[in-house]
Amino acid sequence: MDEEYDVIVLGTGLTECILSGLLSKEGKKVLHMDRNDYYGGDSASLNLTQLYRKFRPGQEPPAELGRDRDYAVDLIPKFIIASGELTQILVHTDVTRYLEFKQIAGSFVYRDGKISKVPSTEMEAVRSPLMGLFEKRRAKKFFEFLQNWKDEDPSTHQGINLDKDSMKTVYEKFGLEPGTQDFIGHAMALYLDDDYITKPARPSYDRIVLYTSSMARYGKSPYIYPLYGLGELPQSFARLSAIYGGTYMLDKSIDEIVTDDQGKFVGVRSGGETVKAKQVIGDPSYFGAGKQTEGKLRVVEESKVIRAICVLKHPIPETDDSDSCQIIIPQNQVGRRNDIYIAMVSSTHNVCAKGIHIAIVSTIVETDKPELEIAPGLKLLGPIHDKFVSISPVYTPTATGLDDNIFITQSYDATSHFETVVEDVQDVWKRVTGSDLVLKKQELEVQQ
Repeated sequence: MDEEYDVIVLGTGLTECILSGLLSKEGKKVLHMDRNDYYGGDSASLNLTQLYRKFRPGQEPPAELGRDRDYAVDLIPKFIIASGELTQILVHTDVTRYLEFKQIAGSFVYRDGKISKVPSTEMEAVRSPLMGLFEKRRAKKFFEFLQNWKDEDPSTHQGINLDKDSMKTVYEKFGLEPGTQDFIGHAMALYLDDDYITKPARPSYDRIVLYTSSMARYGKSPYIYPLYGLGELPQSFARLSAIYGGTYMLDKSIDEIVTDDQGKFVGVRSGGETVKAKQVIGDPSYFGAGKQTEGKLRVVEESKVIRAICVLKHPIPETDDSDSCQIIIPQNQVGRRNDIYIAMVSSTHNVCAKGIHIAIVSTIVETDKPELEIAPGLKLLGPIHDKFVSISPVYTPTATGLDDNIFITQSYDATSHFETVVEDVQDVWKRVTGSDLVLKKQELEVQQ
């Protein structure tokens, strides 16, 4: 371990593995280390034994759940948006050759005590039970406005300026009811809360168009998912890094981040060995996780996310017996500030035994009774065979890393997709390399 590297990467979560893969591909000499003996960090997928070891130490998994190797249960529930940025990175790096993807069967929203399919075209909007007759006409006009919008053609703008007018102004122009605004803002634009309403409409427009174009690609939902679980993603980027000369060390304790007199990064100490590099990238757990290390507070806790992994012996009721789905409970529907998400997959994705469904309910913690906060989501699942609950802090770095060459990634947030992970990858990439991450656009093959 006495040679010098360009970059040391700590932690094998998806964010870190994408960065190490991309940096290795760029010709950087990368050493990637993890304290765990498995890939994925917080974004790993665990078999039954690992799941019970993590949540129920000393307890054996019940035999009725089937074989250990049939399981790959995600710790972080997220889906991939078909036309989103992660898809572009997967295709650009050719990591898709290690993975197979399957569509998620349905996208649903909770409204007035019922689950309904999220309409994504004006035809679906017209048929949707989410709206009355007159509201359907108004929604149809709203979707037509979005589809016909051309920046360079003012006749398509209907007097709206997306960069100046707020989303509130756009909703009011089309006379959309609060309930309709709920499913557009939360189930299509995928905002976690209502802060977006008072901000310029451009990002919301972009998000709704991303949703509808992703929906149009494969038909059933805008989401795709890798067979054998999300843990396959970091492992595939680790393979990419290895192909381009990246070195991997798992099960390695990280005992100290070594800096010089000016506080600049020098290397990483593991046991009696110190390995040197010009820069270090890592997840917050390697930099004090909210506590001071080497006399510095490098990351702060922004919020907490509660996630409940639920083992079901049936599909979720009212979802057309879907083998997989996402359900969004907009915060207004249950008197909260943040949405509740449900992500459900099953044996068709090779993540659990036949006849089993895995549903994960998650939200941002708002009170001192987090489990009560996810109760509206748990109630929709029907009988729950078993449940594993975790509460994870969301950490944000306190500095950019430009002064000390220590670049810290963000924790995985409560969103139901990977767009924020890719934003973090692009952000860290720019700070580490000094240039923007540029990707080629291509198509991805997906099982129907």
